[in-house]
Amino acid sequence: MDLSVLVFVVAGAVFLSMTVLTFLLIMPQVKARANLKQRVAIASGKAGSIRGGRAGGRDSGGRKRNIQSRLRELEDAKTKKSFAVKMREILRHAGLQTSVRNYFILCGGLAIGSCILYLILGYPRIGALPVAITVGFGFPRYVVKTMTKRRIAKFTKEFANAVDVIVRGIKSGLPVGECLNIIATESPEPVAGVFREIVESQKLGLSLDEALVRGQEQLNTPELQFFAIVLAIQAQTGGNLADTLSNLSRILRDRKKMGDKVRALSSEAKSSASIIGSLPFLMTALLYLTSPEYIGPLFTDSRGQIMIVGGLCWMSCGVFIMKQMINFEV
Repeated sequence: MDLSVLVFVVAGAVFLSMTVLTFLLIMPQVKARANLKQRVAIASGKAGSIRGGRAGGRDSGGRKRNIQSRLRELEDAKTKKSFAVKMREILRHAGLQTSVRNYFILCGGLAIGSCILYLILGYPRIGALPVAITVGFGFPRYVVKTMTKRRIAKFTKEFANAVDVIVRGIKSGLPVGECLNIIATESPEPVAGVFREIVESQKLGLSLDEALVRGQEQLNTPELQFFAIVLAIQAQTGGNLADTLSNLSRILRDRKKMGDKVRALSSEAKSSASIIGSLPFLMTALLYLTSPEYIGPLFTDSRGQIMIVGGLCWMSCGVFIMKQMINFEV
């Protein structure tokens, strides 16, 4: 058997084994999360029935049904959105004002430019398409996702203070709309931008419920969704809004404390994963700078190129597994 064919078969076997190993490692986590969500749903349902029985019931049961129906409406709205609408919301969540058309024009320009540069440098043509896809579409998506995460972190950090402003305003006799206007003018970004969208929507004649939906198009987080549900339910059923929002503020602060604690405890594992993932690339670059004649055949010979492809596939599986191992949800 030819050596290149043997290397290709070995690389394929390694890739297949790593795929099976990844599947075996990920599926138990997926099943565990599904079972956890099911247990939480059952527990919350039992808790709701107990509270309803103690209170006498009809009001708490109706409030629970309203919240559940509201959550179902939000999930149905997410699934019915078209691709263009979803992409527009992704860009808005990142704080970008560009249109979807301009975004894909930029992605196409990066893809074509990277492909041309790759071919000019004399690398094998078989790698031009993966490079174009990675640079043209993967890299912009990664940048947008990173910007969204940073914006969500800033929003979550200041959102509890914004809720406290509403609580103090309601206790002092101000209407909810005036409290929202104060947050829109006095709070830092991106909290001010989200509430500015809500206030401007109300000025255009939309109801509070519709204005809150438009506000979630600016930045959609679980905290903002629950805030919108609380305001919508309170507007329909009444009740002590100040106490409800005060409890929400306390929950948001406790959630942030738990997230900071989890990040502190997992920082060592994340640093180790980063070092392990970057070590092969750093060693390759170091060998190329110190002994280019030693590592040169790895890039020029066809067998070396096959080994590079197999190694990258193997590394991708390893990085994906490490990411799942250190990815903690709060």
